[in-house]
Amino acid sequence: MARLRRKKRAATTGWLKRLDAPHTPVLLEEVLEWLRIKPDGIYVDATLGAGGHSAAIAARLSPGKGRLISLDRDAQALQIAQERLKEFGSLVSFVHSPFSKIAEAVHGLGIANVDGVLADLGVSSMQLDRPERGFSFREAGPLDMRMSSGEAEEDTLTADEIVNQWSEKEVADLLFQEAEEHDSRRIARGIVKARPIRDTAHLATVVAGVRKQWGRQRLHPATKTFLALRIAVNREMEELGQFLFRTPATLNSGGRWVMLTYHSREDRPVKRAFQEGEKEGTLRVLTKHVIVPRPEEQAANPRSRSAKLRCAEKV
Repeated sequence: MARLRRKKRAATTGWLKRLDAPHTPVLLEEVLEWLRIKPDGIYVDATLGAGGHSAAIAARLSPGKGRLISLDRDAQALQIAQERLKEFGSLVSFVHSPFSKIAEAVHGLGIANVDGVLADLGVSSMQLDRPERGFSFREAGPLDMRMSSGEAEEDTLTADEIVNQWSEKEVADLLFQEAEEHDSRRIARGIVKARPIRDTAHLATVVAGVRKQWGRQRLHPATKTFLALRIAVNREMEELGQFLFRTPATLNSGGRWVMLTYHSREDRPVKRAFQEGEKEGTLRVLTKHVIVPRPEEQAANPRSRSAKLRCAEKV
């Protein structure tokens, strides 16, 4: 256990030393435009990550008047972002919390309502680029995929358990339901046959070897498999549902709510929540059509290619 803690500290220290490495927040100009930031307003970045969006929001706030509340369920990410944003001092409040608990986070700071909320549902670069977190199929890493690094007692499920212990049917159902992987049964059969799956690279090789290829492929064959595992391990759809339900009550009248999604499983419930809020008279949808990254951004930052921005305003 002590050795594991030392390894975690070493990994975090390594990332702290790389804070000057370029970090490109997705749709940054559009996020700032749609949030319509007031210098004396109070805002929430519900998915802090590497802190790119938070830094840009904080830079538009007046010290002593405006305030930013930044949430993240990953303690390591929170520590790294705190170092990155330390120049803003007390203007930014950091909260170790999943975004599903946005109301508790805001009210816990003695704040009734806020003027804007941002949630970027993409996996942060810090998680994707660190093999030891198990999110990427490009390098060998443990089959973990827990965004919270296993800090909470309930965070016991890992990708390893799903891949090496679940039944073939359970794996196939997961891939189809969570990532709409149409080759789910073939992939599940290949995974079970190849057990034990050693690491992320091994899993990616197994999936690529059994998945059907249709024409020219832009994505890695294991993309949807890794997506489904990540969603299941972190209970992402459950967390998103709670966030969509609780956020409107935290907004002031006229407050803006900006969402960045990266696949249809995320985008559909966001679109539905916005439309239902508009029908109920609590929200006004401002983006009648989704905002997507400009071709220049997609070329410069390939991870932005699937991003969609939606914005609604509290009525």
